[in-house]
Amino acid sequence: MIDPNDPVPLHIQVRYSIEKKIKKGIFKEKIPSERELMETYNVSRSTVREAISQLVIDGLLEKKHGKGTFIAEQPPHYWQGNLISTTEMIERMGEKPSTQLVAHGVVEVPEALRELIDWKQAYLIKRVRFASEVPLAVETQYYPVAIGLALAEMDIKQGTLYDLLENELDIRLFGADETITSRRIIREDAVLLQLAEDSHTLHLERLVYDDMGEIVEYYLADYHPDKYAFHFKSERSRK
Repeated sequence: MIDPNDPVPLHIQVRYSIEKKIKKGIFKEKIPSERELMETYNVSRSTVREAISQLVIDGLLEKKHGKGTFIAEQPPHYWQGNLISTTEMIERMGEKPSTQLVAHGVVEVPEALRELIDWKQAYLIKRVRFASEVPLAVETQYYPVAIGLALAEMDIKQGTLYDLLENELDIRLFGADETITSRRIIREDAVLLQLAEDSHTLHLERLVYDDMGEIVEYYLADYHPDKYAFHFKSERSRK
């Protein structure tokens, strides 16, 4: 329920609530009208509109003039600033996702990362992600120890970690900073992706923040260069 005393802005609280109801199947083809949402959440029209606008930008909703706001039947297959899980990404590709857990546990944070995330220790989860049984990516994720230990009590072999964070641990993910480069893959990961040792991958680094601005995850992934491409859609700003 929406809490006016919560430091999280009301439109963000409404946005998260609508998104959860869509994922749980409570809202199916379309969402309620603005008036109904205003009454449900006891907020202003501008708050509802701001929440809906963000979900439209995220590709989860689409507005149809004169008909209402509908749940997008075919979410976009390009990255446009959406923070989505690898499982969701693979499903959007029309493939079946699966996972192999490689390692997990408390580790010392490498010196090179300490200035970035300011943790001495972290909980590491390393997994191989498959699209229809073909290795697509090797993911290495660092979490604050307390969060990692809580995740380890759940299904980290097959579960979608972002869903576990939000739905089981009640951590509200807000956004991320991402960098994509090309990098020569290390030997052990080359074996996992069935690549030659001198191969280069599409390398993604991501810092994920909660709605209070705290770092929740430091994410590293190496994508098989022949099986995936990052696709962006941009528009030229109008002066």
